[in-house]
Amino acid sequence: MAVERLLEIMARLREPERGCPWDLEQSFGTIAPYTIEEAYEVDDAIRRKDWDGLRDELGDLLLQVVFHAQMAREAGHFDFAGVVHAISDKLVRRHPHVFGDAKIETAHAQTAAWEQQKADERAERGDTSAMDGVPLALPALLRARKLLSRAARAGFERPAAERVAGQLAAFESGETEVIGDLLFSIVSIAQRAGLEPETALRDATAAFERRIRAREADRARD
Repeated sequence: MAVERLLEIMARLREPERGCPWDLEQSFGTIAPYTIEEAYEVDDAIRRKDWDGLRDELGDLLLQVVFHAQMAREAGHFDFAGVVHAISDKLVRRHPHVFGDAKIETAHAQTAAWEQQKADERAERGDTSAMDGVPLALPALLRARKLLSRAARAGFERPAAERVAGQLAAFESGETEVIGDLLFSIVSIAQRAGLEPETALRDATAAFERRIRAREADRARD
């Protein structure tokens, strides 16, 4: 099997006597930044519709999973099979309408059921706040969106969009400390509109990049 070959290659690279010195020096902490980087490269290939590139980037991302699983196996924590079993069990548990007798008719209802499942799992872990479990390492916009969603599901009011006008006035008067609150309110507005703020900012950045490149080309022709 292709996956078994990959696992064997990874184990060989980590073999103490005959492995690769670089691979042997790595740890969970040193590999984690590469894992994040590979996920962004997958996203980039999808945005560019580079399907050959996507295949390669997904392979690089899979390597990160295999690398972490190999180190975990060496430490006696778990192995790759444990990773596969865990996600398989989770998918079955979170889709009772597919693998059980539950009735869920729409994608919206499925999203609500999924979020309830995750909330139940957090409660089983002993989490005491709706804010628990949102990784600090997430990009700031993505983390703000997740926290806003959690707060809304817990019945807490989101920052009002009307606050933005006052925040802009404060910002323009020199009170630069309000910029974070302003950005957070914009994330809230995007959330209410059903938009992904990270995607919106990426799209705006890409449009800005295209304009600058066009101006550079015009300048070069002059």
